[in-house]
Amino acid sequence: MFALPLKNFLDRHNIYYGWVMAFLAFITITFTSAALSIPQVLILPMTTSFGWQISDVTTAIGVMFLILALFAPFGGALMLRLGITKVAVTSCTLIILGLILTVNATQTWHLYFSIGVCLGIASGILGLGLAATVATRWFETRRGLVVGILTSAFAAGQLAFVPITAWLTTRFEWQFSILPILIGACLCAVLFFLFVKNWPSDLDVPPYGSDELFMPPNSSKDNPFLTSISCLIEAIKHPAFWVLAITFFICGLTSNGLISQHFIPFCSDNNIGIVVASSYLAVMGIFNFIGTMSSGWLSDRYDNYKLLAFYYGFRGLSLLYLPYSELDVFALSLWAIFFGLDFIATVPPTVRLTGKFFGPVKGPVIFGWIFASHQIGAAIAAYGAGEARDAIMTYGPIFFTAGLICFMATALIILFRASTLSTRSYSQ
Repeated sequence: MFALPLKNFLDRHNIYYGWVMAFLAFITITFTSAALSIPQVLILPMTTSFGWQISDVTTAIGVMFLILALFAPFGGALMLRLGITKVAVTSCTLIILGLILTVNATQTWHLYFSIGVCLGIASGILGLGLAATVATRWFETRRGLVVGILTSAFAAGQLAFVPITAWLTTRFEWQFSILPILIGACLCAVLFFLFVKNWPSDLDVPPYGSDELFMPPNSSKDNPFLTSISCLIEAIKHPAFWVLAITFFICGLTSNGLISQHFIPFCSDNNIGIVVASSYLAVMGIFNFIGTMSSGWLSDRYDNYKLLAFYYGFRGLSLLYLPYSELDVFALSLWAIFFGLDFIATVPPTVRLTGKFFGPVKGPVIFGWIFASHQIGAAIAAYGAGEARDAIMTYGPIFFTAGLICFMATALIILFRASTLSTRSYSQ
């Protein structure tokens, strides 16, 4: 509606409109990430208010990650068919509905719909699909930078809103803690409706760094959903897909599933309050932002196999360290810094290796399926760690096991790299 007047204004100041698209995508992904992070803050208030167990809430979180995994491969397809605005507005609407229903839940099965279905679908159809779509359509050059910036929005959501949400739960009725994200989701929906265009050609401009105006097809002959399925069928025949999917599964298991959802309950078990615990998550979010951006820079310059092997190995050491540390300010701050640097640093090398093996056309589609494995891992950890903690009344063995699993990811990457190098040498 107001995109053209804004574009004309920016043209007078030599500012490309694609940066507006990137900004809107960034804040939308930020609020989506914040919505995904809210349940971890609400675990303790909800269990206290209703007498539920931790596993009751984390099971709903597990359902959320599972549904996210089911919808993630098709987010880009939906944007292609329906347009960016319709998908983004739908996602924001589901976030608003999911959060309102969550704070009004009175039975655990209510959470399966509010957290599991609503938030799961909202994040599944948007998430990395929005980042890839905006970067690919609007930027010919600086595309890697834009992807890195938009990926870091996931860290920004956690950094900005987890501490705020936790503070609100201690100052007011815990149900009011969702207000900042509700307002943000409404704002994003309005901004997308007013300023977003699907393609640069809608404003008669080429992609950034290109001199040619790209005219998208009026309609796609191929069903995007069938295309996504066909890419999966092709990918599963390649060992690289399984290596990347398994290791990214472990990434989701240990990051979004375990730490994001269970760190605050872990701190509570060790007499650390919710506000203090969330402050460590905020520190982690700061260094997550730095680590993701740095990993993107490193992935352009160094061996991506070695980067991934290092990231998973370092993550394993961090998980082994946490439950057996002193759990004082120094120990937890140190852990938050190092785990934060590693949290989603795995994304840029995984994306680059996916593109290396499957090409620029099919690679992004296949990465959607690899990302789905990440969310399945998150779902299993969110549910399984909650059940295990309720059974053994401690997180220590859970974190220890997760650390060992990370070492398995490191070993798998090293072995696969060795096999690819030997195959290359043999073929030569």
